[in-house]
Amino acid sequence: MCAKRLINAVLRGVIMEKMWTGRFSKQLDKLADDFNSSISFDCALYKQDIQGSIAHAKMLAGCGIISEEESKVIIDGLKGILSDLESGKLAFDFSAEDIHMFVEAELTARVGDVGKKLHTARSRNDQIATDMRLYLRDESGEVVALIKQLLGAIVEQAKKTKTYIVPGYTHLQRAQPILFAHHLLAYAMMFVRDAGRISDAVRRMNVSPLGSCALAGTSYDTDRTYTAKLLGFDSYCLNSIDGVSDRDFCVELMSAFALVMTHLSRFAEEIILWSSWEFGFVELDDAYTTGSSIMPQKKNSDMAELVRGKTGRVYGDLMAMLTVLKGLPLAYNKDMQEDKECMFDSLRTVKNCLAVFAPMVATMTAKKDNMYRAAQKGFINATDLADYLAKKGVPFRSAYKTVGQIVAYCISQDKVLDELTIDEYKKFDKLFEEDLYGEISLSACVQKRTSAGGTGARSVEQQIKFVEEFIK
Repeated sequence: MCAKRLINAVLRGVIMEKMWTGRFSKQLDKLADDFNSSISFDCALYKQDIQGSIAHAKMLAGCGIISEEESKVIIDGLKGILSDLESGKLAFDFSAEDIHMFVEAELTARVGDVGKKLHTARSRNDQIATDMRLYLRDESGEVVALIKQLLGAIVEQAKKTKTYIVPGYTHLQRAQPILFAHHLLAYAMMFVRDAGRISDAVRRMNVSPLGSCALAGTSYDTDRTYTAKLLGFDSYCLNSIDGVSDRDFCVELMSAFALVMTHLSRFAEEIILWSSWEFGFVELDDAYTTGSSIMPQKKNSDMAELVRGKTGRVYGDLMAMLTVLKGLPLAYNKDMQEDKECMFDSLRTVKNCLAVFAPMVATMTAKKDNMYRAAQKGFINATDLADYLAKKGVPFRSAYKTVGQIVAYCISQDKVLDELTIDEYKKFDKLFEEDLYGEISLSACVQKRTSAGGTGARSVEQQIKFVEEFIK
């Protein structure tokens, strides 16, 4: 057994000399070799690389390019490598240039020269493009699942708070009374769109580059439709140059991820404000907050703050990707090796943020009384008072001016609209009657918003149902 391992190690060592060394008279400089290597990060693609290689070996046999027996040996060898990597029996050799060279070297060490036939009618250029699409297709599904978990948390909070009245804001000034559930569901709509964008990107991405080879295709009579079907692609790339040089799918996904982070960051900002003493609208669970090393009274919303901070990181990853691509001539260039680290970082960051955000929202406690007290101040029922006059025939602009004067009067008297007497109201317009108090009560202001998509109870119920159906 030890002898066999030694032989395999020697074979790998010979192969690791670089599979492209035939043209060269001297070895690559050690610093240049390290600089050129990508195995330290593209090892994440090992499953997809082996998956693509198995499909390629099947196709080569199906087209008579290699024998069925050779294909079986190659496939069994690849399956063994996958099993050993996943069990920990086999470790990545970081002296390999990339994941493709590692797998091929390990395969050849295990099965001999027949392993060298695997690379017939393909190139690392179409390999990596295929690996990336397979990997991102899988990972995108996980991101959508995490978004749905967050949507579920928002819906449950909306159900619990669908009678809670809170000030709605514009310009961070109290504007109109709304249901807290309505505010939460605004974020749900954003995340529904985010999931849709990611799914749309995956649909466009789901075409196979395998068989494009280096850039011009191959002289072998291959079957690209077969490999595309084996790998679950909808079709194959129609232009081989585009097949190896396209990274639109990375940019599109990273753009979608950047928008996910935009929405998470906006939501995080509000949670940070709401949980402050100045607002006091919500309290975060202890499991998602931290304390101060010097101030014992502090309860900091650090998870929300970190999400807000990590948004800039995902934006930076997107800009890095766009900048790598912006001046590249066709077809493949080594610059494109830079697609992976920023893509992986963007993906990992979004997944981590979504994973912590959903339970943070789920365990958040809304403070109904504090919300209501805040809604009583700020004259947020002023629009309803203007509507009251407008319904009695006063042009809205005139009613608007009258109510503005009433608000100024209230400020001077340190009162709110509900506290003025009917006599005080009649000084501004004789059309005011006792029924105005029912019109400007906060609950009435909210429930009168019966227009589609408004803050009324029926609309909120419809929104909850819509999001629940989307989650299903």
